[in-house]
Amino acid sequence: MRIALDAMGTDNAPASEVAGAVSAVRADPGVQVVLVGDETALADSLSRHSRQNRITVVHAPDRIMASDAPTSALRRPRSSINVGLNLQKAGEADAFVSAGSTGAVMAASLVLLRPLRGVDRPPVATVFPTDHGLTLVADVGANIECKPGQLVEFARLGTIYMQDLQGLENPRVGLLNVGTESEKGTEVLQAAYRLLAGSDLNFVGNVEGGDILRHACDVAVCDGFTGNILLKFYESVAAFVVRKLAPGLRGNGLREEIQDRLRDLDYAEHGGAPLLGVNGVSVICHGKSSPRAIKAGIGVAARAVRSGLIAHMARDLAAAREGRL
Repeated sequence: MRIALDAMGTDNAPASEVAGAVSAVRADPGVQVVLVGDETALADSLSRHSRQNRITVVHAPDRIMASDAPTSALRRPRSSINVGLNLQKAGEADAFVSAGSTGAVMAASLVLLRPLRGVDRPPVATVFPTDHGLTLVADVGANIECKPGQLVEFARLGTIYMQDLQGLENPRVGLLNVGTESEKGTEVLQAAYRLLAGSDLNFVGNVEGGDILRHACDVAVCDGFTGNILLKFYESVAAFVVRKLAPGLRGNGLREEIQDRLRDLDYAEHGGAPLLGVNGVSVICHGKSSPRAIKAGIGVAARAVRSGLIAHMARDLAAAREGRL
């Protein structure tokens, strides 16, 4: 299987991408990585690693920066994002992974891969480590405002993702809200609650922010505004804990051990954020992704391809439209 990797996305590009790709192909003999980016920079970075015959390079001279408008991806066909997605569209890659501009990856994915039939607004979903496993939160930034039916759509897509990539037979779905009672929240959330309660999904009711860490559900559904605030707060926790504990840890050998344990709280270390509901696999990693996080993103993409995630989503969406669920 071939994974197209935007090699110019991270703050440390292409070093992080190349190192992550090398680790990924060493760990998984069934994976080939196509590095997409400036071939001169990639050749230099690859020369620092032992030769890998399952890593190839496709030249893409243009790089979209985080400061660029997301729509600029649509006007720059030679960017590493566009070239990588076009490889998947043409069948020359099975999935795409990028730590580049989130907005640009989303915009280009929607145009080049297109949403699956029945998907109105594809969400970006991220797994949050919890006390007893992982909780998928959708949406974490793609759709700032949502209608009730779209939140149900997020729940269905998230359920399929957790079935296929985490092996959960019947994932529990929670609606992120300001209280657990059914009448809590805005009119949109109250309407979404009623739709979810009447659906075939394993809906466990409203959940609050603190319930996520207690693993009260396997899929937490919210609009992208709420989800992005939750995500940004969550990703700051590990660094905050280290800063608070660091003065008392110097010289006693525990600091490195605690930092290593706290990496489990970093959502990026678990593979980035897939854009759910497009007709292809598009995984978005954090701009500060380490080689370990890039390797994890490639791993998520590979599992999505192997599990037949996109075909599963298409089948379930068709069944939901036809009332067969």
